[in-house]
Parts: sequence; C-alpha cells; structure tokens
Amino acid sequence: MKKTVHIPSISSLHQLVGLAPPKHPLFSIQRLEDLKGISCPEKITYDFYTIGFKKNLNGYVKYGRTNYDFQEGVLGFTAPLQLMEFSNDLLENARGWIIFFHKELWNSANQQNRIDQYGFFEYQINEGLHLSRTEEESIENILINIEKEYELPIDKYSKNVVLSNLELLFTYSFRYYARQFTIRNDIDNSIYSNFKVELNSFFNAKKNDFLPSVDFFAKKLNISANYLSDSLKNTTGKSAIEHIHSYIIESAKNDLMTSDKSISEIAFELGFEYPHYFSRLFKKKTGVTPSDYRVKS
Repeated sequence: MKKTVHIPSISSLHQLVGLAPPKHPLFSIQRLEDLKGISCPEKITYDFYTIGFKKNLNGYVKYGRTNYDFQEGVLGFTAPLQLMEFSNDLLENARGWIIFFHKELWNSANQQNRIDQYGFFEYQINEGLHLSRTEEESIENILINIEKEYELPIDKYSKNVVLSNLELLFTYSFRYYARQFTIRNDIDNSIYSNFKVELNSFFNAKKNDFLPSVDFFAKKLNISANYLSDSLKNTTGKSAIEHIHSYIIESAKNDLMTSDKSISEIAFELGFEYPHYFSRLFKKKTGVTPSDYRVKS
C-alpha cells in the first residue's frame, strides 16, 4: 500500500522534490516543463492551495477512487488537505504552470477570507476547466505575469501584484466555468434529473433520521458538492440547498393540508432533530408559521 505523504508548506515541497527554495514565502510558480524527472511521492496531501494549467499530461491523476487522464489543456484547482495520487510518468511531456500558495497570501485588509468564495477549489479533478484556445491565451498571459513577478526581488508591491493577477485569473475562471456549464447543458440536465431522483427517493421514505446536506446528494451523484450546486444554479437558477429547502417546504405543506400530524411529527419525519428549526425554516421561506399555514389552508 502506498504511503500518503503530508506536505505542510511550500518550502517543504520544494525541499522534498529537489527544487531550489521558493523565492516568496507564501507562493511559488513552476513551469511543468522544468519539473520533468523530479521525484515526487505518488500520494500526497498539503496545507496550501494549488492552481494548475496543464497540457499533455501522461499517466493519470487520481482523486478519491477514480483515475483521470488529461491529454487536453485543463485548468484545475485544489484546496488544502485534498488527497491526490499521481502516476510516475505524469509530467513526462507536460507543459504549463502550477502555482502553490498559502491562504496567508490573502490576509490583507481588503481580501481576508475571500479565497473561500472561489468554490472551484473544492471541485473534483474531473471537474476541471477545459479551455478554448482563446481562453488558454488569456490564462497564459496572466500566468506569465505572475511568473515574471515571482522572479523579481520582493518589495512592498509584490504581494498586491500577485493578488491582482490571481483575482483576474479567478474572474476569468468564473466566466469560463459558466460557459462550460452552458456548453455541457446535456450533462448538467442529467445532473439535475439525477438529483431530483435522489431528492424524491430520500423524502419519499416514511421517516428520515437526518436532514440531507448538499454533500450527501453530491456523494450519491459522484460529484463534488460545489460543482453540484453551481451546475444546478446554472441550469435552474437555484442552488442545491435552495432545491433541498424547497422540497422540504412543499412536503411540509402537503402534510399540513392533508394530514392531522402534529408539527413535531412532520418535523421529525422530514429529518429535523428539533421541531423549532423546522418552524423557523418554514416561516423564513413562506412568511407564516406551520400552524398559521394549516389554519389558512
């Protein structure tokens, strides 16, 4: 069984694979062409973020239990502590860049915690962004700018220049993912259809012992929670949690109108541990309490 190696810092990564120490304490950018022949553990986790623009990868990248083969250009993102596994010949003919950066890079007055808004860092590897040639050129220009800044001596402007370019890269990524969702409309409709099947199956059970989360349904569909929510938002205008809440409310309305179950019984059967949480959600979504809705129906 292959041992998983945990890498706590970018400096540790550089040392592990035989690279020169990073030129900035919080980020590093490397050309994939320059990484050919390096020795890297096949299974790793790390305490920093990565952005990779990759072409002509050999072998596979394994995320979870699935192998993914990338021969075309793809832009991918990973968050800390995601388990990754690589084949030994992955970088043999690869071209592109990979950026490593710590969350502390974002710890400035106007950007603190903003990294959390970029949901694609939690996408699975197979949910990477496949770029058109024009899109590739836009991303390449940004990466070249970051690379140039990385090679310069650090001064008081270095961090802001890097952050500005990363922000631009992320903005383009939002745009290009929206395009990808649109182009892959048949796939996204399939995701929506399968999500509805799982939603119906769960709430049609006589009683549920818990409230399902977005992650619960994402695992059923073998995709990441963020990708599920973003796909549904693009397809239907509602996020995954909004769909779950809508189903809860519609099921509750039906019970309130057609049965003599108590409010607590309805709440427990829907999976709520505490009835007042159900009542709070119901009022938030409908403007009235469950009791008032029953009286008016």
